[in-house]
Amino acid sequence: MMAPALLRLLTWLSPAFPTGGFAYSHALEWSVAAGDVTTEAELIGWIADILAHGALWSDAIVLRHAHRAGAEELVTLAALAAAMAPSLERRLETLAQGAAFREAAKPWSAPKLENWPDAPLPYPVAIGILAAAQEVDEDEAVLAFLHAGAANLISAAIRLVPLGQSAGLRAQAALEKLILATAGLTKHAELEDAGGFCLRADIASMRHETQYTRLFRT
Repeated sequence: MMAPALLRLLTWLSPAFPTGGFAYSHALEWSVAAGDVTTEAELIGWIADILAHGALWSDAIVLRHAHRAGAEELVTLAALAAAMAPSLERRLETLAQGAAFREAAKPWSAPKLENWPDAPLPYPVAIGILAAAQEVDEDEAVLAFLHAGAANLISAAIRLVPLGQSAGLRAQAALEKLILATAGLTKHAELEDAGGFCLRADIASMRHETQYTRLFRT
């Protein structure tokens, strides 16, 4: 990847980019409270399932299709991606981050992308659109997106379980092969391949809405 594209991708998916990602736990907060995730090994397994069978798998497929889609297709794709959210909080998570990403990305949007689709954009759709407009390689964008998604969940777990920084880094290292595998497997995936089977995580996202003590929005 050429240096300007790499720089942009690093910026857009940095924890410092103001999408508010630190405020969302993807229902990990409820899972910790329920006792599902209390150790480093359980965290690795939980994120591994999200990557292979859950939202990160589906989002990677959606990002790829957004990267390839034309203007008319993007509105339909955005609606489909929003509809795939299994709960109100998961829908909030993807749409709020998508809106924040679109706003924060304005310095890179013009002149190549002056008119975003006139529709709420789920987070992976927004990333796919801008990456294509700025000639960021699709494979690299997906890989960076999956890495950032896993890193955000690990960051949440460090605060919630709590886990130490060393445990968090071991978890990130342990997930590298699966992140690469998920990126590769989604390369030729159709939209019909999106969707998952992480029922415990989906239920957690529903129960988090009424959780008594909450540090995260989801």
